[in-house]
Amino acid sequence: MEHPSTEPRKDLTAAEVGALAHLYRGEVYRSTIWRTRLDTTTNWSVVTLGIALSISFSSPAASPLPLLLVGVLIFFFLMLEARRYRYFNVWRARCRWMEKHFFAPMLQDGDIHLEDGWQKQLADDYWHPRYHVSMRVAMGRRIRRNYFWILLIQTIAYGGKLAVHPEPLTHVLQLPERAAIGPLPGWLILAIGAIYCVTWGSIAFWSWRDDRRRAAQRHDASGMG
Repeated sequence: MEHPSTEPRKDLTAAEVGALAHLYRGEVYRSTIWRTRLDTTTNWSVVTLGIALSISFSSPAASPLPLLLVGVLIFFFLMLEARRYRYFNVWRARCRWMEKHFFAPMLQDGDIHLEDGWQKQLADDYWHPRYHVSMRVAMGRRIRRNYFWILLIQTIAYGGKLAVHPEPLTHVLQLPERAAIGPLPGWLILAIGAIYCVTWGSIAFWSWRDDRRRAAQRHDASGMG
């Protein structure tokens, strides 16, 4: 969001200050609810990956296919969680904005200084509500926060399954043979897996770079989003 304008701030009455406090409580409640929903999708990903691990490592003859198919579910859960994160980020940004520009100055010693224009910035966000981050940024943030470890465990488990079952690997050329699924050659499966990992890593890295760029260009470190 843009830097607050230089328009003078409005002097709030006692009733308006009370209403703003209730508004803040409502935004905190909404952000808490959506934060809980983020945890739910992460738990779903962990549970489904755990089931896939149990099936694939149940015996040396068990197929590694569940570790591949669970990637489809992880992708679905990641997309769902990124969408929920975009909603959560709206409520979180508003809470942070009020904390920075309204509550924090009142807690300082000496004269109270409220930054000019902060009310208009908040009002504009209510008049014209919108997402503060794109879907790709949201996906990248969730990968960096949670899904990096889920995807790492999935990748290591798949590679470990191919390396030790049905018997320990003796030559790297055996990997394509063990990775083959029905009519699909092993090199194709491994290539798809590599693309799968590189794609998520690229999104996470891009979002990290984008967050740093936004932080560097933002005049006010408490800017929404």
